[in-house]
Amino acid sequence: MLTNISPLDGRYASKVDPLRQFFSESALIRVRTYVEIEWLIFLCNGVKLKGTRRLTNQEESKLRAIYEKWSDLNAQKVKDIEKKTNHDVKAVEYFIKEHMTGKLAELKEFVHFACTSEDINNLAYALILKKSLFETFIPKTEQLLKKIQDLAIKHKAIPMLGCTHGQSASPTTVGKEFKVFEKRLERQLKKLKTRTFFGKINGATGNYNAHIAAYPEVDWVKVTKGFMQRLDLTPNLHTTQIEPHDYIAEILHNLIRINTIILDLDRDMWLYIGKGYFKQRVIKGEVGSSTMPHKVNPIDFENSEGNLGLANAIANHLAEKLPVSRMQRDLTDSTTLRNLGTAFGYSYLAYESTLKGLSKLEINKKNLEEDLNNNWEVLGEAIQTVMRKHKIEDAYEKLKDLTRGKRLTQEKMIKFIEGLEIPKKDKDNLEKLTPGTYLGLAKKL
Repeated sequence: MLTNISPLDGRYASKVDPLRQFFSESALIRVRTYVEIEWLIFLCNGVKLKGTRRLTNQEESKLRAIYEKWSDLNAQKVKDIEKKTNHDVKAVEYFIKEHMTGKLAELKEFVHFACTSEDINNLAYALILKKSLFETFIPKTEQLLKKIQDLAIKHKAIPMLGCTHGQSASPTTVGKEFKVFEKRLERQLKKLKTRTFFGKINGATGNYNAHIAAYPEVDWVKVTKGFMQRLDLTPNLHTTQIEPHDYIAEILHNLIRINTIILDLDRDMWLYIGKGYFKQRVIKGEVGSSTMPHKVNPIDFENSEGNLGLANAIANHLAEKLPVSRMQRDLTDSTTLRNLGTAFGYSYLAYESTLKGLSKLEINKKNLEEDLNNNWEVLGEAIQTVMRKHKIEDAYEKLKDLTRGKRLTQEKMIKFIEGLEIPKKDKDNLEKLTPGTYLGLAKKL
C-alpha cells in the first residue's frame, strides 16, 4: 500500500473498499467474462442459432461457474493471455475457450460471435455502473441524506442568525438550513435512481454487418432487444462502433450536482464551526494541530471538500470526453472509462468524511443566542415591511438610516417602534419581536 501512486489504493484503500468489487481491474475482467458467456448461452438456448445446439443445465452451470466462482487468480490468467494478444477483450475470449472442454469444445467459435470488443465493453461498463450505483453508491448517499434529515428534525426549532453576503441577516433555524440541503440532495438522488442504462451489441459500425452476413434470416434487432432484456439494460439500436455514452455523461453530471451540494454543505459547516455555532466532539487521541494543542479542526469537512473537488474534476472530464468519438470509433473512451471508479471513489470517500464530520457536531446554543442578541438591527426588515403595509412613506429609507452598518440595542429599536403611527396591535407585535423569535415559517418548513 505504501508504494501505490493513487491514494484511493493507498492511504484511503480501506475506506473505498466497497467499490473494489465493481471498479477494480479484476472486476472489469469478470464482468466482461459474464457478458461473453451470457451471449453464448443466449445464442444457443435463446436464439437457437443454426450451428449451435441447446446447452444442458449442466453445461450452462459449467459456463456460469467461470464468472460465479471468480478469483483474482482468474483475472491474472486473463492478464497473462493479454501479454500475448495485446488485446484485453480478446484475452477474455481465449480464457473462456480454455474452459470449454468435452462437448462444449464444439461451440468455441460461438464465443464472441459477431462481436466487436466494444459490444462486450459497453455492456460490461453499463452493468458495472448500474450495480455499483444501486448496491453501494446510492445507499451511501442515502445514509448521508438520512443524517442530514435527522439533524434537520433535531434542530428545527433552534434559532440561528441568518448570514447573507457574510453579514447578519434575517434569522432562521438550524434545522431549516439542514432541510435545504436535504431537499436539494433528495431531488438529485431521485434523478440518479431513475437513470436509463443503455447497451448495444450490433457490431463494428453498429449495422449488424457480420450478423447479417452469417445469418441473414435472423431478426438481429429482436435478438438485441432480447439480450438487453436479459441483462436488464435498455437497447440502443442506433450507434457507431461504440454506444455513444450520453447516458454515462448524464449520470456523471448527476454525480457532479450531488457532489456540489455536499461541497456546499461542507463549506457552510466549516463556517458555522468557525462562528462557534457548532462544537466538535473531541475524540480521545486525535490531534487538531501539530503545534496548537487547543485546536479541534473541522478536518472531516475539509477532507470532503478536497476530495469532492477531485471527483468533480474527473467526472466533468469524463462527461465531456466520453460522448465524443471520431467518425465511427476512436479509442480515447477506452482509457478514459477506466477512471470511472476514480470519480466515484473520491465521491464515496468524501461522503464518508462528511458523515463523520456531521456525527461529531454538537450545537452551541450559547453562541447562537449571543449572536442573535447582538444583532437587533435584523428586525429592520420586519419593521419597514409593517410600515409599508400602512403606507408610511419612505419606510425602507427610514429603516436604512436607522440600521445600515450600525449595531442597535433592543431599547433603541423599541423607541423607534413607539414613535410609529401604526395600529396598536401591529405596534405591540413588533415590540414583542426579538431576533430569536423573528423566524417566519422556518420551524414549519
